[in-house]
Amino acid sequence: MIALRRLQDGWRRLDVTARDLPLGLLLLGVALLPVWQRHGTRLGGVPERPFDAWTAAVIVLECLPLAVRRRWPACCLALVSLGFAADQLRGYHLVAGTALLVALVSTGLHLRRRRHATALLFSAAYVLLAVALSRLGSGEPPSEFVTFYLVLTLAWGAGAWLRAARIAESERGRRLAEDTRTAERTRIARELHDVVTHHVTAMVVQAEAARYLTASPDRLDQSLTAVSDTGRRAITDLRHLLDLLNPDHGTEAGQDARTPPVGRLLTLVEQTRRAGQPVEFTEQGTPSESTGSADLVAYRVVQEALTNALKYAHGSRTSVQVRHGTKEITVAVSTAGSGPRAAFPGGSGRGLVGLRERVDVLGGDFSAQPQPDGGFVVRARIPSGSPS
Repeated sequence: MIALRRLQDGWRRLDVTARDLPLGLLLLGVALLPVWQRHGTRLGGVPERPFDAWTAAVIVLECLPLAVRRRWPACCLALVSLGFAADQLRGYHLVAGTALLVALVSTGLHLRRRRHATALLFSAAYVLLAVALSRLGSGEPPSEFVTFYLVLTLAWGAGAWLRAARIAESERGRRLAEDTRTAERTRIARELHDVVTHHVTAMVVQAEAARYLTASPDRLDQSLTAVSDTGRRAITDLRHLLDLLNPDHGTEAGQDARTPPVGRLLTLVEQTRRAGQPVEFTEQGTPSESTGSADLVAYRVVQEALTNALKYAHGSRTSVQVRHGTKEITVAVSTAGSGPRAAFPGGSGRGLVGLRERVDVLGGDFSAQPQPDGGFVVRARIPSGSPS
């Protein structure tokens, strides 16, 4: 098996001309066998001629140009057509004339430029050949020439159809690769949004609060320590995110970079509390051993909701409720408000809207709704066990 694979790899590394030459040599060898003589195409009724010194030259002219049928398809078609015309006009009727069909298929498949001009020139040359054969032959009916021309047209059409199919497949592959790159960039952009927005928002709020604590050195030191701790966590999360770009992403090491460690929800809540946001946290149930992406999505839902609470309702009472079920995780984050609904965040496409798409991918439900008092509530039901 290994030897066969090495042989295939070695064959693919050969020049395209070397790979195309064997077919021409095979057809040449068959044409030289006595048993295959007089078994070729007979067009126009030209009387048969015994093989002579020119026969070998005609066979070579018909067969060997097949070696360049992919590199120079128009040149291949011209040479093979010339050999076929000599074959019919001299009455050899060689089996090597089959090379004309191969050359037409290859030209329809591999010719890139001047395709219409090549087809017109070939058709004009065929008309001249038909007229010459009618004068030299036994007066075959025109229908014979028309039928043979249709056969040649079908050979060209088969090559053109293969070409169109290959182009369509290549385009599908290109679009798939582009869609995959776009999806990956979008996913990384959302991860960056979740990590950077939350930590930077917390640091800004803590830094703003520190400006009013200059008269209380102890509280100022605590506030600056909280800013420093938040910055370190931001760096750690960014390092985890950059692990997504590693070639090992998708392996066990890559999955560890995406899944938040146990207890990170409580750490997230504590960080938000230190930023001046009163948060009540309730977690029920025990996370299952195999939750797939559900834990990460639940973490992002809580992170985004707390970030919005800091940005749009700083100082308002916030409640976080997380329940781990056997088949799903439910999250509810509500923030009280004291003003109109204008405080409700609309989302930028990478925040709440991005979370909705993440939850939808896992087959769950997501909602983010304003409350009459100006607050808002975010709810998510996330099925667990999906590796998406």
